[in-house]
Amino acid sequence: MMLTPTAALPEQRLRSHCPFCSMQCSLDLHVTPGSRLGYEVKPSPDFPVATGRLCQKGFNAFEHTVHPERVMQPLRRLAEQNSGRSKKAGMSGGLKGKSLSPEGTSPAWSQAAWPEALDDIADRIRQLQEQYGPDSVSVFGGGSLTNEVCYLLGKFARVALRSRYVDYNGRYCMSSAAAAQQLALGIDRGLPFPLEDIPQTDYLLLAGTNIAECQPTLMPYLLAAKKQGAVIVTIDPRRTMTAKIATHQLMIEPGQDSLLISGMMHVIIEERLYDAEFVTAHTEGFEAVQEAVWAFPPERVAALTGIPEATIRQVARGFAGAKRGMVLTARGLEQQVNGVEHTLQYINLCLLCGHIGKPGSGFGSVTGQANGQGGREHGLKADQLPGYRSIEDPDARAHIAGVWGLDPGELPGKGVSAYELFGKVLDGDIKAMIVLGSNPVVSSPNNARVAEALAKLDLLVVVDLFETETAAYADWLLPGTSFLEVEGTMTNLEGRVFYRPQVFKPTGAAMPDAWLLCALAERLGRGRYFSYSSMSEVFDELCRASAGGKADYSGLSYPRLQEAQGLFWPCPGPGQAHPGTPRLFAGGVFPRAGGRARLHAVTPQPPAETADTEFPYLLTTGRLGGHYLSGAQTRRTDALAKRAPEPVAELHPDLAEQLRLREGDRVRLTSRRGSLEVAAKVTADIHPCTMFVPFHWGGDQAVNRLTNDALHPVSRMPEFKISAVRAERVAPEEANYTAVQRTDEHTGDPAALAASRHERS
Repeated sequence: MMLTPTAALPEQRLRSHCPFCSMQCSLDLHVTPGSRLGYEVKPSPDFPVATGRLCQKGFNAFEHTVHPERVMQPLRRLAEQNSGRSKKAGMSGGLKGKSLSPEGTSPAWSQAAWPEALDDIADRIRQLQEQYGPDSVSVFGGGSLTNEVCYLLGKFARVALRSRYVDYNGRYCMSSAAAAQQLALGIDRGLPFPLEDIPQTDYLLLAGTNIAECQPTLMPYLLAAKKQGAVIVTIDPRRTMTAKIATHQLMIEPGQDSLLISGMMHVIIEERLYDAEFVTAHTEGFEAVQEAVWAFPPERVAALTGIPEATIRQVARGFAGAKRGMVLTARGLEQQVNGVEHTLQYINLCLLCGHIGKPGSGFGSVTGQANGQGGREHGLKADQLPGYRSIEDPDARAHIAGVWGLDPGELPGKGVSAYELFGKVLDGDIKAMIVLGSNPVVSSPNNARVAEALAKLDLLVVVDLFETETAAYADWLLPGTSFLEVEGTMTNLEGRVFYRPQVFKPTGAAMPDAWLLCALAERLGRGRYFSYSSMSEVFDELCRASAGGKADYSGLSYPRLQEAQGLFWPCPGPGQAHPGTPRLFAGGVFPRAGGRARLHAVTPQPPAETADTEFPYLLTTGRLGGHYLSGAQTRRTDALAKRAPEPVAELHPDLAEQLRLREGDRVRLTSRRGSLEVAAKVTADIHPCTMFVPFHWGGDQAVNRLTNDALHPVSRMPEFKISAVRAERVAPEEANYTAVQRTDEHTGDPAALAASRHERS
């Protein structure tokens, strides 16, 4: 039976924002007596982003918040019931058939009151830090948390725990694009222009992004551009739903973006199609780029990529000759060990042609998570402090320490990236971890290694709505609040900061994440730094902390955001109300020394793994339209789960013929890290040497059993998008046997590792 929520303010309109992608579309909830859920979701007509539109996830966003598997109160792992059975059930991530008690939890847990939970967690943290030091405790956050919680979580790690080890799953999302934009443009805002600029463009390159499934309500902006006559070019290993509106579809192998753009820039420079006036006045580094691309004439690039030379020349000339040109990239090219360089190439292309800083033009990276933009602005990354400041900058440390009432010397230094936190656990440096709003067992590459790390922890605290795959390893599972149960602010893909009101009271004994952190800080003896009377007070402190930084929120407040329905950062203050900054780089001025953008010479490099005789194919991963991230919410939403109940492997008919595969046959994919068995989907809409598997499932269905954990040296982004694999058809009787065999193995099996951890405790 579904849960019944209680309206926080029954007399007011029940308005919120979708919890899923970075569009953050606004929605209204309408009471529908007698219906299965009791409420119906409809798009809000008056929010300036995607007005009047929701996608399938948005229309179904309410269901998971009232799902009977919601964690209702703090749960403590039962030492006497560590048989492993419940841990394996927990790895199912809420799939049907999971064994639950009447309270909605598996038998491995005992319910506890908040004082007991917080006291025990604080005591164990103190004991570990007394024995191993402050850095023995770490924090792993999420990119769907509000700005306020992101801010407090980073502050909690550095002030309450006094630990350097904090990062979040946004590292797996935007870190390559963020690093590239910082290097080239001096600032990282996913889209440095408002969405309303897109319909004004004349030429649009979409690289490594499947907007139709990942940000569906962004598609009307693309269609409006097409209606106005814009040429749209997609660059992707798959002919996605987005590609169906494209004028040109360039189907490259994963990892070939830098190579392709080198060929295009060769044409633009050789034929003198670049904007020489803009390049001279507003950039530096042109000569190095000119020299770098000279080795990649279009005929050579055509031979290496399979894209016809005529097409390379046509697209290059078209983009350079357009009055207004725009590039949008996403994870397809960014989640690679060369992702920063790929992104720099697309930025180079915009800078060469002068397509930046004016309406209808620019480079943008489409943020993936709900608050992936805000999360990296307010101190939730290992190397950053609020306001997008560097933690290694003495002036930044002094400013933040002043806001927090600390001596700058008390602030810890730079930590390590999200995936590297698990390496620190395996090395013995980290003994405890608090995971808030993330499911890293499903979302991390080479997830058997992550499972091994979590199994080794002396203390794991997970705060979530559900008993997720990661919670299978937890000592404490604390109830989180849904997007409808707390107020706060979010920052969408275009840098628009807006207020999201509370709609319902927290479910069960759930405590708002912000107040949970404050209560735990109090028990750790640091409560004086976390004394707030309201969420708006937290936001006001966030704004003061950001003042003068690149992501300056100091001119914002709850009343201003409520009145304006969102404002773009930077929005400095106080004083006269700043209108916000919808479009960056006006007049060709960039926030770098000297005010110029930097062109970067890039020599295309191979990925960490290439196809060879043992692993002859390339595997890439991505989203489906009906699911979100690790699937913890969408797999519990009937309408969405029915559309895609399990992952399938897309492969080209030529490859299927080689493997003697037909539609629906089982195929075993094996990388250097693990194996996965899924059904085959045969389609001509994919590169002949590439296979695609979505990443929304855990356990035996997790494609991240296979993915490569090689990291980019600067962004520390893992190589999710390129893994060398071999493939073989699985006979029906063999598939049944190997599935049972794999479940019984402990080595490399996340479920078995969770069981073995609690058997030892």
